[in-house]
Amino acid sequence: MSTVEIGGTHVTVEDVVAVARDGAAVGVASAVPERLRKAREVLDRVAAAGQRIYGLNTGLGANLGTSVECDASEFQRQLLHGRSGAVGDPLPIEVVRATMFARAAMLSRSGSGISPNVFDALVAALNAGVHPVMPSIGSIGAGDLVLMTALARCLIGEGDVDYRGGRLPASEALARAGLSQVSLAPKDGLSLINASAVSAGAGALAVADALSAFDQQQQAAALTMEATGANLTILDPRLQMARPAPGQAEAASQLRALLAREADPMPGTLQDPLSIRCIPSIHGALLNGIGQARRAVEIELNAAADNPLVLADDGLVLSTGNFHTPALALAFETLGLAIAQTAAATAARFIQLTGSGRNGLPKYLSPTGGASAGFVPLQKTVTAVLAAIRQKANPVMLDFLPVSEGVEDHATQTPLAIAKCAEMIALWRRLIAFELMAAAQAADLRDGELKDTVQKHQPLVLAPGTQAIHTAIRMHVSMLREDRPLGIDAETLYAALSSGKWQA
Repeated sequence: MSTVEIGGTHVTVEDVVAVARDGAAVGVASAVPERLRKAREVLDRVAAAGQRIYGLNTGLGANLGTSVECDASEFQRQLLHGRSGAVGDPLPIEVVRATMFARAAMLSRSGSGISPNVFDALVAALNAGVHPVMPSIGSIGAGDLVLMTALARCLIGEGDVDYRGGRLPASEALARAGLSQVSLAPKDGLSLINASAVSAGAGALAVADALSAFDQQQQAAALTMEATGANLTILDPRLQMARPAPGQAEAASQLRALLAREADPMPGTLQDPLSIRCIPSIHGALLNGIGQARRAVEIELNAAADNPLVLADDGLVLSTGNFHTPALALAFETLGLAIAQTAAATAARFIQLTGSGRNGLPKYLSPTGGASAGFVPLQKTVTAVLAAIRQKANPVMLDFLPVSEGVEDHATQTPLAIAKCAEMIALWRRLIAFELMAAAQAADLRDGELKDTVQKHQPLVLAPGTQAIHTAIRMHVSMLREDRPLGIDAETLYAALSSGKWQA
């Protein structure tokens, strides 16, 4: 089993994926224990000196002016109970693991003042596969604390967890895993929950999925370009240099590699429809959007975004707004729009491919003609998928109300922005499956096998890169020779694209 280290080198999106999906263990850098000890010492010393510290000797939210009169440690349990208000379907286990890893990575920076044994318990639970059942609805993006209470309660033996394929009480799962329940020192409960770890963890998984889908989209676009005899001069590096938009040169370079052959074919057209001619611009903008989302996620993964924040080297404990994530929400709203416009171009190319015989292809990509429906009924399905994507592209980060007596009068809706972006990626991948199917059919109709249906073009010989894509498609979906239920084929190909094992 591989190990991902936290508290030392820069934590990446790939590290989150390795832990959340691939089961990698979490290791802790050697410098972390001393950092945690020093920060805890500062927190205790400042509290003993009488400083009012939010969430340690004061209430939370609108109760910040109320002093904690009960035992400070018991108050930590009380604040967890009082904020366990999340509802809805549980988050998937991979998102829970991503959340646990994200919070551990943040805590390893030592800004929370968390007790070292509580930090160790979090890492141990993650490595043992003890996954709290975390309801999905309750955060408005001013920190994910309502969602995070399930994680904190798990470590003290409360709530339910998923463990080794079953669901059972946390206390029982911890015992089976050979782990002890922890006791919370002052501020430990708040340290566990007052962060945007759900947003950062789920955001990392969404970025990874967007990158995977982007590669598949490039493959679909390349096969479409070749199958339609598109003018490949649009990929010329000099054209990209003339307008050096972020991501555009890289997107064009990848497409050139997929379409590379010993001798470039003569273009079949002077200018193709915009959904083909502008692929470098469209895909470049998307690639830039994915990069922005990655940078925003990795800032959170490597930050001490706590409130209050312990500045151990300065011996200070200060209130902050570092838990707030407007930049993260904006990055995923932007990524969602970039996905939506890319998906719209994908749908447009599908309709170009499956229409009334453009580029010399038979009507509806049907080899039999006549009353055959071919691929044209799928235009309705493609349009329905695109409509769902467009609906989710509407921004949500401004949809909040002042809460907690006006103390919390701004929010970011980051978890919702990321969740709908993840849903858009899944829908977009369905459109990619449709385009791959149609492009492969177009290529087959051009390969000389069905000469009587295609009169205007020489038999098509695919480039090595696009031939590999075509071969991968045909491993899951056969050529359409007569009408059959293509929805079943689309589901099969979508499952292959979503499996994480697609190779072309």
